[in-house]
Amino acid sequence: MTNVPEKMKAIRYSAYGGPDVLRLEEVPVPAPGEGEVLVRVRAAGVNPGDWQIRSGFAGDRFGLPYIPGWDVAGIVAAGGEAAGFRPGDEVFGMTANSGGCAEYAVVPAGQLARKPAAVSFVEAAALSQSGNTAWHALFEQGRLKAGQTVLINGAAGGVGHLAVQLARWIGARVIGTASARNEAYLRELGVDAFVDYTAGLPAELAGSADLVLDTNAGGDRDWLIDALKPGGRLVPIAFGSHSADKAAKAGVEVQDVQFPPVTAAVLEELARLVGEGRLRVTIDSVFPLEETAKAHERSESRRARGKIVIRVPSE
Repeated sequence: MTNVPEKMKAIRYSAYGGPDVLRLEEVPVPAPGEGEVLVRVRAAGVNPGDWQIRSGFAGDRFGLPYIPGWDVAGIVAAGGEAAGFRPGDEVFGMTANSGGCAEYAVVPAGQLARKPAAVSFVEAAALSQSGNTAWHALFEQGRLKAGQTVLINGAAGGVGHLAVQLARWIGARVIGTASARNEAYLRELGVDAFVDYTAGLPAELAGSADLVLDTNAGGDRDWLIDALKPGGRLVPIAFGSHSADKAAKAGVEVQDVQFPPVTAAVLEELARLVGEGRLRVTIDSVFPLEETAKAHERSESRRARGKIVIRVPSE
């Protein structure tokens, strides 16, 4: 066990609202329980769920006061011996109950993996939830296989840009949708076709996809059903509107939003792909811990390309 202080700096809020409710406070360092690891956080990823919880959109199920942040990368400070972790190990993963925007966070050992040496803490912190979500949606829910076609809606976002690369890695044809400003970026990532979502689905792409992965929340998404072949699947990772009647008439399946658990096995596979250069994480922006409110504002704008990350001071 390394020298762990009793107190730490953390971003916390005690009322729901805008980014202005976020405060930098001194709070007790959490203690790891059985099967848990205390991580000295060096970076924390920002996800749309962070501001949705903070704003009250997700209700009061998480309780107050609340420390945001689910994705972390850092150094093992204590715990985890049964899972093979030792103090000083560089790791990344996802907490069970948020708390990542702090100097220390508790992470279940089963949701933690070793950070590849060639990957920075910032990159690793951006990978856990988005990478796991993309993996689950494509390969477990979507059952995507080599030679099939997938349309990824919101392909330039945190989950979307990783999904593009994972689909290409498996040997699928990829259609990416985003705003026009992201076309060159997505073609560089390897999309076979690009759709400006503001212009709608081109006629030649109608009925061409075996799978649609919808990463965007809210609004009418019925045009995505038009992209599917009969027997195709639409997998949403955020809540939106997809007509059940239209899906039934088209002979396609619209699945429910799922919240898959993060597993060490998937994290290790993602780490391997990143280490081999087959998967890269795009970092939209990095903010210091005390500017977490600005990071939330950036995420809430829905204009981020790739991932937003909080950097936590090492001292």
